[in-house]
Amino acid sequence: MRSPLDRRRARRVAVALALPLALTLSALPALAEPSPSPGEIVPDRQSTTAQNGVALMRIVVPDQADVDRLNAMGVDLAEYKKPLDNGIEIHAVLSPDEARRLRDEGFDVQGVISDQTDNAENLAERTEALRSAAAATAETDTLTPLRAEWFTSLDDQRFLSVEVKSSATDAQTVLTVTWDSGPGTAPDSGGSATMSRFTDAGEYMYHRFSAPLSITQAPTTATITSNRGGSVTVPVTKWLGQPRKPPGKHYVADFVDHYMDPTEVTDRITSLAREFPKLAEIVDLPYKTNGYRRAAQAQFGTVAASTLYVSSKAYGHEGGNDVSVALAKPQAASSPLGVSVTGKDIVVNLATDAAGAVSSTAKQVVDAINGDAAASALVSAATYRGNAGTGLVAAAPATRLTDNLKAPASVSREPFQMKALRIGKQRDGAKTGVFLYCQEHAREWVTPLTCVETAERLLRNYAGDSDTKKLVDDLDIFILPTVNPDGAHYSFYDYNMQRKNMINYCQANSADPASRNSWGVDLNRNFSVGSIFDGYSGASTTCTGETFAGPAELSEPEAKNEVWLTQKFQNIKFAMNTHSYGGYFMWPPGAYKTAGRELLPRVDYGTENFFWNASSHILSAVQTWRGTAIWPGRTGPVPDVLYSAAGNSADEHWYNRGIIGWDFEVGADVYDPATKRFQAVGFQPAFGEGHEEAMEFSSGQVAILEVARGYANDHKQPSSELKITGKGADSTSFTFDVDEPANIYYTLDGSRPTLSSPKLTAAGMREGAQQITVGTTTEVHWFAVDIAGNSEKNYKPDGNGKNYNKARVVVGDGR
Repeated sequence: MRSPLDRRRARRVAVALALPLALTLSALPALAEPSPSPGEIVPDRQSTTAQNGVALMRIVVPDQADVDRLNAMGVDLAEYKKPLDNGIEIHAVLSPDEARRLRDEGFDVQGVISDQTDNAENLAERTEALRSAAAATAETDTLTPLRAEWFTSLDDQRFLSVEVKSSATDAQTVLTVTWDSGPGTAPDSGGSATMSRFTDAGEYMYHRFSAPLSITQAPTTATITSNRGGSVTVPVTKWLGQPRKPPGKHYVADFVDHYMDPTEVTDRITSLAREFPKLAEIVDLPYKTNGYRRAAQAQFGTVAASTLYVSSKAYGHEGGNDVSVALAKPQAASSPLGVSVTGKDIVVNLATDAAGAVSSTAKQVVDAINGDAAASALVSAATYRGNAGTGLVAAAPATRLTDNLKAPASVSREPFQMKALRIGKQRDGAKTGVFLYCQEHAREWVTPLTCVETAERLLRNYAGDSDTKKLVDDLDIFILPTVNPDGAHYSFYDYNMQRKNMINYCQANSADPASRNSWGVDLNRNFSVGSIFDGYSGASTTCTGETFAGPAELSEPEAKNEVWLTQKFQNIKFAMNTHSYGGYFMWPPGAYKTAGRELLPRVDYGTENFFWNASSHILSAVQTWRGTAIWPGRTGPVPDVLYSAAGNSADEHWYNRGIIGWDFEVGADVYDPATKRFQAVGFQPAFGEGHEEAMEFSSGQVAILEVARGYANDHKQPSSELKITGKGADSTSFTFDVDEPANIYYTLDGSRPTLSSPKLTAAGMREGAQQITVGTTTEVHWFAVDIAGNSEKNYKPDGNGKNYNKARVVVGDGR
């Protein structure tokens, strides 16, 4: 039997073969602002389960110039780029019309990676997981002990192993074991530990320790308790099998078992703060989002010149959904155009000519509705996408306006209160702060699971894992699992490919109901450094563009909340922005101006080396979960490995506040041994794959915390030396070696070096240190300062000391 992933791949192949035949119609004008062709109106970017709906598709281009061209056109590009023998493969979310226009522009648009039917399968899986979780929480769970044993190994060291199955199979079920210290001792005198949830092929098996626990005394009994209320006490027997080598430190993981919407995610971190009040608290961010809400709308007509639409003045849930509009044809000839309103029911009595036929045009009806005081208090009317509206309208029965929002009532329609979870033993600003944030883009469903998993690991491992305890004791950790709650709710329940938030800045010519899946602001283009408003590329000023930067820098409450958090808690020195997909690890600068590829200033050489050194540790942690390796070509500054992203948040935090920040793109390509090719996973893979991505990149987030802790506890002074790299008859070249990532400040004129002196730079991208060439024998003075601020030999560059390094670089015979 083929797996769900195999069936999806087979269906995509069929779609890839069939879709181009459906996309060979004549071209439309500019991609970012589609205009209707004469005749019937076909809504674009609509959510549908038909094969001709919006899909994630491959595009192969010859070089980076065409990637930049697509970016400038406002094409909805995924964060994915792969070199090919014949060019570059990138991915884009395209409607049929958009794909057809790109082909007509000469782009090689290829097969489908995923489409709307994948969303239906994901939601079905999620619904079943929620149903199972609800059933599990309805009553106290039953615990069935499988094994409870102690054994000795290597110099009589004792170990404890326990396996227990809970009737509640969801990932929120947490089991804790306590044990005694031998006959007659207190039941909890031996110790306590949290168990790991063991799954195989996606199925819950039982709870266990990831590895046997080291103990000092052989216990006689163990008591297992569940956060669901279940409890059982079992005898602990001696295992008679072969001795086992002592394992590493016990560690608990795997706390997510379905895709979670922002309401669930926020409830989850709020619950964690209540459960661990000594270690965590909720930070309410000051700017509420616009909310999961829309005006109610209705559209009349199928031909552009005869079409009009109305939008409620009130949001749908606040009464807009109760408004109705009818276009009535009077029975009498030569009747005038008129509007009447009864409660929230609007009736437009169309004008007739001498023969009794309707004579009202779309523009006339629009003007009549907007000119009537009672009607205009309820709705506004417009012709279709700026059309002159000279066509005659047709009579239409009373039509109830709708906001078209499909989320259940459990999802609030009010402005959303964004919350961050603050974790730390000492949360007073004295410890080094780390900001982990996820889901700036709504459709990236794996990323909030990554943040939630990290929060769970930190809090639930604190009592039993010494390494976790060190992180929580020594750092001040802020976790914001969903930056884009409104857009993410919309992605879950209305249009799964939604990237942006939900606010609508479009004017009437782009605000019709068929445009509703293209409204919103790309939050990772709304920040104030290297923005499109400063001339940097990689964002759009078109309100329906998928990288729309908004009407101004920091116009959106979601972006303001990020800035507020990093300004309010100035101890934050590190940050990680988690996106999907493609398997990337990146850092600033993140944007350039297309003309001359003018980059934001590259980070200094010492900081760049810090990024590279940290990447080795962090990506090794990612790899430990299931062997996923992030390719060297997908590691580095954003423009070096992907493309320009004007106004992104990592640049905001680094250039304005000096926060060392990274970007994860979870969801690395999966290698298929049958085809010997890597396969892209997409934004919303089947949950089995999404779960693995969350697990491995949570390990990466924990590794970032380890890097931050190393920085916080770094009191070691760097050590450097001058190295001659080349000698000629009339010149000598040299550089500096240093034993850790650090900046080198130097002088060549015999003066005392300071922080204002020239600083060693990189020779080029990934090319190592700059080579300095002198034409005469030169006295070089220098010192090193590492990223934590430790100065070599404790030299005070702003003082009067002379304990800097000195060396004489000889040219020729030295005279």
